[in-house]
Amino acid sequence: MKRKKHSVDDIPELIAPRQINWFPGHMNKALKKIKENLKLVDIVLEIRDARSPLVTANKDFNHDIRQKNRLIVINKTNLADPKVVELWEDWFSTQDVPYIFINCFDKGSLQKIIQLSRKIVRNNILQSNPNHISKNALRLMIVGLPNTGKSTIINRLSNRNATKIADIPGYTQKLLWVKVDKDIEVLDTPGIMPPKIEKHEHGLWLSAIHAIPDKIVEPEYAACYVVEHLSKIKSEIFKDLYKMTTLDTDLVGTLDQIAKSRGYIQKKNEYDYDRVYKTVLSDFRSGNLGLISFGLPPKK
Repeated sequence: MKRKKHSVDDIPELIAPRQINWFPGHMNKALKKIKENLKLVDIVLEIRDARSPLVTANKDFNHDIRQKNRLIVINKTNLADPKVVELWEDWFSTQDVPYIFINCFDKGSLQKIIQLSRKIVRNNILQSNPNHISKNALRLMIVGLPNTGKSTIINRLSNRNATKIADIPGYTQKLLWVKVDKDIEVLDTPGIMPPKIEKHEHGLWLSAIHAIPDKIVEPEYAACYVVEHLSKIKSEIFKDLYKMTTLDTDLVGTLDQIAKSRGYIQKKNEYDYDRVYKTVLSDFRSGNLGLISFGLPPKK
């Protein structure tokens, strides 16, 4: 089906509240498989995105793995606002679940995951059996929303492309065991969304960070949200990247400035908003628009 071409008259509609949900059948099947395989692993690593650590959680994991050793791994700190990350670190320190903030491209961070996982497993065993002799073998299961970096973490732990990586949410659809070294195995699982996204804005956050594919939520929705967000916080990086003269204008005015600076002009001198949307999202997802976070921790 050919996608509708959006004009300037459509832009207010693009940012209007609408229900955003994405839970295809393979995710429901994968969730059942995860439950079945919990008994095979020592600990579950739940991977989240540091740009929005709560919205990239899945409440189903809380329910289904509550009896299992668990570590929340908040990835992609290299793309998040460091000041906001500090606030989240402070908030997580008050919660009753072990956590760690990482950049999966930092080898030291990955080793900390293994060390902390071993510690959690060992301590929980010793609480029930003080005379237990620890084993070196460790079996981990990795769960999380699509595009939180699960496969990248596994590949970098194992120093090879053990799992396929694609910047397409929902690409991994089967469970896969990966041997990291002689003592460590990891069970990779498909990215699983919550069946329902409570708030419209949260759906836009997930679309912007590409947890939801662009074919489900068209790029213009997330792009317009990102533009409005960066204009609101007066991002100088955003302003400089697109050579804009001002951020004190409405959404349409900002989109026009981006189109003009990039030469996205169609016939009859009309701006090509589709190219603007794709460029904004590409620059945001690659980090070219700076370190950005969506949402602050709940008040204590």
